[in-house]
Amino acid sequence: MTAQTARRFNLAGGAITLVTVICAVIWAFPIYWGIISSLKPEDEVVRPVIELWPETLTFDHYWFALTETQIGSWYLNSIVTALGVTFITVTTSMFAGYAISQLRFPGRTALWWLILASFMVPTQVLIINHFVLMANMGLLNSWAGIILPQLIHPVIIIVYKQFFDQVPRDFREAAVMDNASEWRILFKVYVPMNWGVTTALSIVTFIWAWNAFLWPFLAVTKTEMMTITVGITQVWDAFGVYYARQLSAAVLAGFPVALAYLLFQRRVTQAITLSAGIKG
Repeated sequence: MTAQTARRFNLAGGAITLVTVICAVIWAFPIYWGIISSLKPEDEVVRPVIELWPETLTFDHYWFALTETQIGSWYLNSIVTALGVTFITVTTSMFAGYAISQLRFPGRTALWWLILASFMVPTQVLIINHFVLMANMGLLNSWAGIILPQLIHPVIIIVYKQFFDQVPRDFREAAVMDNASEWRILFKVYVPMNWGVTTALSIVTFIWAWNAFLWPFLAVTKTEMMTITVGITQVWDAFGVYYARQLSAAVLAGFPVALAYLLFQRRVTQAITLSAGIKG
């Protein structure tokens, strides 16, 4: 490689880095602005000027969100529903992926094509059906009513099937020769060999369930049963909207998933890569 070619590569790399930094700043600025605005008095928030740092730093809005709202109940509802969606979705998807990958039964191919076809259907299309079903079953304003319609994740089944397909058949044949049941083969052979996939999918499913807004917004009308994403829309005052209070509640709502992402960044990236590979 000549010096001129190396110089061109350096210039190209520098340009790409500069563009990446600019895009990162543009993406992160609204988050920064929301956090900083939540630490300002309300009169500073509504000023028609851009102030990158508050003149008066205050935590009153966070205190209001923690003491004058039902944020504790909203957190509890989000934790229960997000954990419920994560556990049920990952577990059932694991069973389904194993059955389609390793078992032979009538209708297996048709079931697989049905799962692939359902992957193409946006969940928003099913909202009306879900609402009618939950209403007829008397499950609105309940944890079960929030959880059940959010259990449709064909992509997780597809990911599991692909990884179970890659496990060498010798392991299964050895387990069968030892008279191991299908349950034991699944939990002693296939799950341990794909434990990283399970962890990654669980983290991403939890984050997705925590951030869900549309269905919890439709399924819950009682304030005490709202999830955190829906509950923060109730942070208002009799005299009008207080933007700083709403922003402080939004920051509190996003803190758990931000923390989860920072702690499990590699697993989250792995799961996103797996999902993107399926979609591609």
